[in-house]
Amino acid sequence: MSVSLWVLLGVGLAVFFWGVGAYNRLVRLKNGIANAFGQIDVQLKRRYDLIPNLVEVARKYLAHEAQTLEAVIAARNQARTAEQTAAASPLNAGALGALAGAEQMLGGALGRLFAVAEAYPDLKADQNMRELSEELSSTENRIGFARQAYNDNVLEFNDAAAQFPTLIVARLFNFVPQAMLESTTSEAERQTLRIEI
Repeated sequence: MSVSLWVLLGVGLAVFFWGVGAYNRLVRLKNGIANAFGQIDVQLKRRYDLIPNLVEVARKYLAHEAQTLEAVIAARNQARTAEQTAAASPLNAGALGALAGAEQMLGGALGRLFAVAEAYPDLKADQNMRELSEELSSTENRIGFARQAYNDNVLEFNDAAAQFPTLIVARLFNFVPQAMLESTTSEAERQTLRIEI
């Protein structure tokens, strides 16, 4: 064999192993996105489990505010359904968009519940209500951190898939850019949910 054939074979093997490495890195990053969504999923389920307890405590005091309580439960159920759909396909931009919309509706319903609760001193003084409110507030913070971790994973994946020469492997194997999770779309929605009981 000639030297040029050995050089060509060496270059071919180097390109092959580089391609395998790039492919494996993209797969690892894509799996990291799914794992990060799993962390969001855990916190969302925790929140969905807290909401019925919160509504039950409030129901004792807000008997004539049944519409507000029903709106919270309906929004919670819709968000949970959207969460289950997104959990089944965490890389589906449509499912993530539906989840974000349902979460916005749930945030609005909870905001209205807490606004109504402000007018009831007995409800504000209820120990269970205060504990549930604190737990919900803590969960909201955890959800925020989990969303940030998800978006960090998406950014890392998208950067890797868009940079040359990994871009070649990404295009060959259909690694498409992933969508960031946006919890808000307008300035009004960016206002913090205030839980004061």
